[in-house]
Amino acid sequence: MKATIVTIGDEILIGQIVDTNSGYIAKSLDKIGVQTIEMLSISDDKKHILDTLSSLQNNVDIVVITGGLGPTKDDITKHTFCEYFQDTLVRNLEIEKYVIELIETVMKRPASQMNKDQALLPSKCHVLFNKVGTAPGMWMKKENTVFISLPGVPYEMKYLVDNEVIPKIVKEYERPYIIHKTILTYGQGESLIAERIESWENNLPEYLKLAYLPNPGRVRLRLTARGTNKEILEKAIEENVASLTKIINDIIVGFDEDETIEVIIGRLLKQKNATIATAESVSGGRIAQQITSVAGASSYFRGSVVSYATDTKVSVLNVSQETINQYDVVSKEVASEMAIGIQKLMKTDYAIATTGNAGPTKEAGKAEVGIVFIAIATPNSVLVEEHNFGQPREKAIDRTVNKAFEMILKELLKNV
Repeated sequence: MKATIVTIGDEILIGQIVDTNSGYIAKSLDKIGVQTIEMLSISDDKKHILDTLSSLQNNVDIVVITGGLGPTKDDITKHTFCEYFQDTLVRNLEIEKYVIELIETVMKRPASQMNKDQALLPSKCHVLFNKVGTAPGMWMKKENTVFISLPGVPYEMKYLVDNEVIPKIVKEYERPYIIHKTILTYGQGESLIAERIESWENNLPEYLKLAYLPNPGRVRLRLTARGTNKEILEKAIEENVASLTKIINDIIVGFDEDETIEVIIGRLLKQKNATIATAESVSGGRIAQQITSVAGASSYFRGSVVSYATDTKVSVLNVSQETINQYDVVSKEVASEMAIGIQKLMKTDYAIATTGNAGPTKEAGKAEVGIVFIAIATPNSVLVEEHNFGQPREKAIDRTVNKAFEMILKELLKNV
């Protein structure tokens, strides 16, 4: 089965907001064997919406649309649906009752006529009941294509996708299987990995596809199997991942989308009953942010100091001013003292520290643009590495974060 996702809203087209809905919908569809072949963003214009619906009809099985279902005059999706399906709006009394109760109990005010009119829906549509908002979804079919309209508010869209759309697709359609396996690697670039696994990749069965998903300092390898026999697909994935692991075992740190390096590090810290903290300058708190994105991180993460200013390194982390004067604030020696300082301050077993010049211009110190020092403090020693991550600035910071995770992971894997 094939699907197209359409987001409606001028605010997306002018860059005022970022479309996160399409990614969530595509991932949800993929899990049940529906392949998204296209994502479109279009304006709040009736003719443009009508032309888009017409162009997609009978070319895909499912069209999922988000946006334009609010109560204001600029939300025109329902009226446009009526025109496209030659239908009229009718008042759904069950939806109206729910909207009134929601506004009166949660917002503590009377429901306006505009709110009540959220219950006006095309007479031919199957209503997708929205229990977390006032805008219901719509499911309508024309010839060989189902058109599904959802609110653009992310949490409302997610509720309807999870509780209404996906269950209804599963119930009404037979679908092929799509199975993914993601291998997370650190420390080598995309081209080098491709050279190492070229023979393995060339011998993959036709129904298995490999995709490279690179980030600075890390590469995810996604193996995808599509077909009608789930057992054959799962066995093929398992066998080929096992053979791949033998080739690049030295750079593999985890598997699957949820098995990120932050999750692995957290698990290892729990196994060791150990704690960690970070002292970040060039990385600006991003390492701490990624660590705390994992549920339960409070059991091993003690805290962070974003010591962006030189005097903060001295006053908070106890970095020696003499060390800074002698070696520069961007140096191996300062990174080491930062790691030791945060380790002592937070009373942790492990610590990560970063200092560097991400650019775009050379600062008053000695370090060239792109130079970064990363220090890892363990219970017994301090390891410091120097790297030149180049430009642009954002890439240098991303590579700093990824390299820091790679370094701490290697230390945690010792004596496991």
